[in-house]
Amino acid sequence: MANVVDTRGELPFISAKRRSPAHVAPRPVGTVVKRSVDLVLAAFGILLLSPLLLLCCSALILFSPGPVLFRHRRVGFNGQTFDCLKFRTMAPDATERLQRLLESDPSAAAEWKATRKLRADPRVTLLGAALRRSSLDELPQLFNVIRGDMSIVGPRPVTEEELARYAYKVDAYLACRPGITGLWQVSGRSTTTYRRRVACDAFYARNWSMVLDTKIMLATIPALFEDAAY
Repeated sequence: MANVVDTRGELPFISAKRRSPAHVAPRPVGTVVKRSVDLVLAAFGILLLSPLLLLCCSALILFSPGPVLFRHRRVGFNGQTFDCLKFRTMAPDATERLQRLLESDPSAAAEWKATRKLRADPRVTLLGAALRRSSLDELPQLFNVIRGDMSIVGPRPVTEEELARYAYKVDAYLACRPGITGLWQVSGRSTTTYRRRVACDAFYARNWSMVLDTKIMLATIPALFEDAAY
């Protein structure tokens, strides 16, 4: 089968030859080649984007009092947990703001339950919203790649609570290092359902190749300019 974007059903699949039923079991997506590519791209990205990293740090220090980095515990390859790094985009009392909103707004509570995201999120600062729209908040994850916690391409990193939603597809998620970008991110990002996100992650694990990774990386560039990150 040629490498194409398949939009059958509700899930768009980027290029990959589907494996026969005898080969659909998730396999560890952590080959030497993939890891080597990750290290080269992450190191080059940090070097190339160092002025932008410093600019983001300076803006946060000046206009958003609090820690520059946000560390959140996520589940990675083989179930190992790690601190996923991001530039902080939320107010210091983010947890309290979320709790108040979910208790007072049923529609927001339903949105949070379905997607684990909120389009109108009271926790996010003005500077944080700008960082999210441009995906600049995720640049520190290049250091996660260097450390071996993450890959350039892979499933979206999830919490232990979210991992329970993967049900029988959990092995597919655990077979990969989480990625800075991935099939879900280039298939609509925040506008997709959580069910679709799980399906994207499982498909990626079962059909991984360097060709698929390359196509996802190339598709990430136009996806960054779409208004779907929040």
